Formats: sequence, structure tokens, C-alpha cells
Amino acid sequence: MAAVATKAKELKKLGVEVLSVSVDSHFVHKIWQEEELSKMVKGGFPYPMVSDGAGKIGTVYGVYDEVGGVNTRGRFIIDPDGVVQAIEVLTPPVGRNVSELIRQIQAFQHVRKTKGAEATPSGWVPGKPTLKPGPDLVGKVWKVWKPSKAF
Repeated sequence: MAAVATKAKELKKLGVEVLSVSVDSHFVHKIWQEEELSKMVKGGFPYPMVSDGAGKIGTVYGVYDEVGGVNTRGRFIIDPDGVVQAIEVLTPPVGRNVSELIRQIQAFQHVRKTKGAEATPSGWVPGKPTLKPGPDLVGKVWKVWKPSKAF
């Protein structure tokens, strides 16, 4: 969460809304904000922290662990139409990569902006070549995209 907080300005420029959801109560969120997050990031976590005490939200997204009574750590990219475009679920010992999150958001936004006329290959970043899906691309992706290139 602290890593996401450090990228708040960049996420805001992308028009992204961030929510943190956990089974913890709003009281626990308050203490965590005051005693932990505010010491890692000036001002603490700048996004809403939603309490999912009964695990209902986590259940909908498939991350609620009934035995442990917790939500497994997950990240969901949801487009403006409410469609889940990406899911990343990791066990607690492994952290997520916020730079990759931003890259994926940029890629999804690019594809949406082009109304699907362009696709972004693996590792794509803004300014790099895209793919133009269609019959002309079949069997010729290798001419446009080379995995050895630094994307």
C-alpha cells in the first residue's frame, strides 16, 4: 500500500481511482494509517480504505479465505465500464510491482482509446510499437514485435 501511495500523483494523472479493501475494521485502518503507513509515506495512504469485515467483497472477487477469515492480497484493474480487465493475486510473502501496475493501466487505456484497433505486446510502454490486430497480422507478428527488443 505504501508503494501505491508513493505513485499517487502518477495514478491521479492517469485518472485512476484506488481503493484498499480488507477484512479489518475502520478502527484498525485508522491505527495502521497512523502507526505504520504515515511513517512510510508522508501523509499516509491517500486513498479510501474499505472495511470488508464479513468478506463479502473478497468473496465476489474470489480472494476471501473463509478458513483464515482474511482476504488474500489481490490487485484488480477495473475499466470505466466496471469490467475487470486484470487480476493479480499473490500470497503475503511476495509483494506486487506498482510500476507494472502503472504500465498495465497505460496499456489498457491505450487499447481502449484506439477502440481495440491496436494491441500492446508483452512489456509494451507508451511510445513503443503496438500491434494492429487483423488478418494482415496473422503469421507476421515476428516482423513487428521481437521479444529480444527492450520494451
